[in-house]
Amino acid sequence: MMYSQNEEELMELGKRIGQLLQAGDVLVLTGDLGAGKTTFTKGIAQGLEIKQMIKSPTYTIVREYEGRLPLYHLDVYRIGDDPDSIDLDDFLYGDGVTVIEWGELLEGTLLDEYLRIIIEKVDDGRKLTLAPQGKRGHELVEEIEHGTN
Repeated sequence: MMYSQNEEELMELGKRIGQLLQAGDVLVLTGDLGAGKTTFTKGIAQGLEIKQMIKSPTYTIVREYEGRLPLYHLDVYRIGDDPDSIDLDDFLYGDGVTVIEWGELLEGTLLDEYLRIIIEKVDDGRKLTLAPQGKRGHELVEEIEHGTN
């Protein structure tokens, strides 16, 4: 579990995690509207050395960014009951990192190796809970918590 007191710290946590990510990694961000999923993703992008402005993909479903590794930033809230409406295989477990907002809507259907990060508002700050799934998810938690590579 990790805590951030403000947006800057939330982005810094994202950046630290972004620096650890490898091609094929999938992160599922879970949290209420306004919890900080896109802010956290901005930090991940910094960790991936992406210079472009990160915007919420709510209406586009997918945004792609180029950095040390490509970042595929998805928001699947709108496709909820119809995961076939987009070919997610193009973005999962490939040459880049995939960050999926509202990805819990896909769990059990398409995802098997990923790290779920639950972002909850606590007063003015945020509490982040790491919930790994599969071997790579557990490796990532180990690296995040103990700084090992």
